[in-house]
Amino acid sequence: MTASILLAFSVAVGAGACTTSVDGESGPQLPFEEQNEPAGPVPAGLEQFYSQPLTWEGCAEYAKTDYDEQALGADGLQCTHLTVPLDYAKPDGDTIELGVLRKPARDRDQRIGALVVNPGGPGAAGLSTAAALADVNDTLADRFDFVGFDPRGVGSSEPNVECLTDEEMDQERATDDELDVSPEGVAKQDAESKEFAQKCAANTEFGTAMLANIGTRDVVKDIDVLRSALGDEKLTYLGYSYGTRIGSTYAETFPDNVRALVLDGALDPSQTPVDEVVAQGAGFQKAFDDFVAWCTGEDDCALGKDKGTALRQFHDLVRPLGERPVEVGDGRKLSYEDATTGVVQALYSEQLWEHLNSGLNELKQNEGATLMSLADMYLERDPDGTYSTTQDVFTAVRCVDDPRVTDPNVALDLNREYKEAAPFLDDGKPAAPVLDSCAYWPVPNTSEPHVPDVPGLPKVLVISTTGDPATPYDAGVALAKGLGGGLLTFEATQHTVFLQGNSCVDDAGAKYLTDLELPAEGTRCKP
Repeated sequence: MTASILLAFSVAVGAGACTTSVDGESGPQLPFEEQNEPAGPVPAGLEQFYSQPLTWEGCAEYAKTDYDEQALGADGLQCTHLTVPLDYAKPDGDTIELGVLRKPARDRDQRIGALVVNPGGPGAAGLSTAAALADVNDTLADRFDFVGFDPRGVGSSEPNVECLTDEEMDQERATDDELDVSPEGVAKQDAESKEFAQKCAANTEFGTAMLANIGTRDVVKDIDVLRSALGDEKLTYLGYSYGTRIGSTYAETFPDNVRALVLDGALDPSQTPVDEVVAQGAGFQKAFDDFVAWCTGEDDCALGKDKGTALRQFHDLVRPLGERPVEVGDGRKLSYEDATTGVVQALYSEQLWEHLNSGLNELKQNEGATLMSLADMYLERDPDGTYSTTQDVFTAVRCVDDPRVTDPNVALDLNREYKEAAPFLDDGKPAAPVLDSCAYWPVPNTSEPHVPDVPGLPKVLVISTTGDPATPYDAGVALAKGLGGGLLTFEATQHTVFLQGNSCVDDAGAKYLTDLELPAEGTRCKP
């Protein structure tokens, strides 16, 4: 997810702040320190964190990617670092820093509080998301400070989880080791998974202590510290995709501190990791089928005009890349893995279908620039060859948030079921008992899938899209039921929808966030 930012510095002046005139109003001049009294209950031993002053400054230095530089360079944004314990069980021990961004509410007299935004991932950096969304909806921009944070381990938060170097990431993408399902090939893949886990511990500051405290269990505690430091007694939160798990976990951990939660693109809280992977495969297959239905109606469809043969046409285009990758310039080659990663990226939104069709047509000419560009987008690789650490944090969080698959027989069944659920991603090789890096993770998991049980929770709003490829529609239904909340249905093929231009969804969500009124039961929105 990704609006022009209106100039608005008129926030409450903190201790020692000087003021200047901005758009005819009095507001603080950056940098300035803001001190709030602790808001809401403060867990014992954490007083210094809940009452910490925040020094707000410009956001340019917080940018870590090319997109960050564009988003965080807009006017009216304030950034700071929030200090939290590395290990909440040891509040007097080591601390880490979280990057935080704020776009103050435009109407200070009608301001409700902060709207804390998380884009998902897990582990996705959130500053740019909040900056991009801050002025999308006038009602919300007037009434809320838009606040984004980079979760522990990623982006402007310090330290970052770091597993592979940029060069190692490029090398891993260029080789299609997963296509070798011989006993020797499986052993090599397992060894690479084990080595990846070891590198994450070795290359990350605080090592296994950081990896042990990177998960959702700890992120929700960080959010509660942020809520208090911002001066809000209760949390108003918008979570996308994996951010819905953060939201539901916050509700379980701090039920009395919830004001409102919008959870868009939900994960099923009760699904095991195995079931979740298979369900996601089926979701992307549905999105691929929807793409085929659109593509075969176009004059230049790379997969022909016959829906019945489109899958075979697709396999004929991408499978040969496993043996003969395509040169794309700068010494890079489009591998089978990169090609399918690019396809998956394009299936997140109908807006990318034209690019996907162009990329597949390029393959017919032995060219791969468009699919490589889509894969780079997914993996957050900038043109200069640098990567964000999002993929490293993604793995680290999943490895501590869920039980691991350590039995090769279970891995074999999972890989077989995934191929059956998503035949467009079937590489033509037999399923293999390959274990991922979580099987070798050096610290235990800290969470388990379960249906939330939060009696008395204020009504939350879950938004679910019928053709969501990454988080299938039924997962949103299950989360809304588990939390006893309202469900808003969007009928389309894309991943998440709130504040992305659909007035039906945006108006309903804004009404809920401002007035705490859920849309009528059974409400459905369309493009």
